Amino acid sequence: MSRPRSRRPDRLVLGTHINPVPGHAAWRRPSSHAERIYDYAIYRRIAQQAEAAKLDYLFVADGPTHEADRFLHNPFRILESLTLVTSLVGVTERIGLIPSLSTTFFEPFNIARQLASLDHLSGGRAGWNVVTSFGGAEHYGPDELLEHDLRYARAEEFLQAVELFWRSWADGALVRDRRTGTWGDPRHVAAESFDGRFFKIRGPLNLPAGPQGRPVIAQAGSSDIGRSLGARYADLIYTGASSLARAQAFRADIRDRAAAAGRQPSAVKIVPSVSPIIGATESEARAMEADLNDLIDFEAGRRSLQWMLGDLDLSGFDLDEPIPTDYYPTATSTNRVQSHIDNFRPLAVDQRLTIRQLILVNVRGGGGWSVVGSVEQVADALQDRFEDLGADGYTLSAPYQPEGFDWITSALVPELQARGLFHTDYEHPTLRDSLTAASKAALDGI
Repeated sequence: MSRPRSRRPDRLVLGTHINPVPGHAAWRRPSSHAERIYDYAIYRRIAQQAEAAKLDYLFVADGPTHEADRFLHNPFRILESLTLVTSLVGVTERIGLIPSLSTTFFEPFNIARQLASLDHLSGGRAGWNVVTSFGGAEHYGPDELLEHDLRYARAEEFLQAVELFWRSWADGALVRDRRTGTWGDPRHVAAESFDGRFFKIRGPLNLPAGPQGRPVIAQAGSSDIGRSLGARYADLIYTGASSLARAQAFRADIRDRAAAAGRQPSAVKIVPSVSPIIGATESEARAMEADLNDLIDFEAGRRSLQWMLGDLDLSGFDLDEPIPTDYYPTATSTNRVQSHIDNFRPLAVDQRLTIRQLILVNVRGGGGWSVVGSVEQVADALQDRFEDLGADGYTLSAPYQPEGFDWITSALVPELQARGLFHTDYEHPTLRDSLTAASKAALDGI
């Protein structure tokens, strides 16, 4: 029986990570789409299924790296994200489309123009997952990857420059007067200049901003500088906090930083990644979890965990012993994704999980949150964390396909809708307005 909703006046924000062939071991299941990972029909089905469930957005993780060790066992990269979401414009009508685009390897004008185009073509459904990239510099030239904090400093300038381009066309720029033959009014197109440390550029953009003006900004940095960037610019922030206490602390910190930056704290939605394993009963879900675990190659899992922890060498340790506390790295010891080390710290250092147990955590949610149980149990867990102020919604990621996503869209989402926690239809045509509507009368203290 569904629990009634309580306490919060706003609704959940729900999206999904498009991944037709989840990594690690799930692709080995006979029913997986392993042979069709580049088949457009699979992506179209996921997008339309997500839209039928009324999910707010489709998110595509992406980057330029190709790690040989991961490639050996793990379907790590799918299609290029902007190309993919653009291809989904014509087969969807309401769901938001959020590609990942790098501020380290791309240029502000290109991204401003591409995302404005996506926003026009989709009728105001474009988003941008702002990533600074943790590798791949060798593909772009001889220079080494920028140091972590410099990548975020460049990202801030990048966002400022992109916003300059998006605001360069004012109302009245397009005249389109057939009688006089006047197409546009140059007085309403501003050629502003940006003079920064990383970019010295001048506008204007050569097309107007899309229906949203500014596409929805998503971001996932959890380091100190990453949190500050997200609090100043992001509308959606992904995170991987595995415990309620860490989730609550992360959300409160982002809201405090947003307020200090002059923003309404409720404008920033915290949407942690969740990888649910769902069954008709808890025992059925646990059986699926066991089946997935049986497919894991733990030596491959060790290499993946080492990569997640900044190339920490774990070869000298037994799988059934924990990582020595004094051997565990600090987040600043890596020039890659510092949040991975922070996410695993309470598990490895405080709880003293073994390497084998950490591999299982990594396989299921990358140090994030994995919930296992019946539809009602998973919905209870999501509702509890939402109402306990640990999240404003979730980015749902199926740990196996296609059945795992079927459980999410045909069972979990309807259960959340029945509880009044999620909308039953799209309220507005644009992604930004839909997210704003999700706040309803929410107070900034909630």
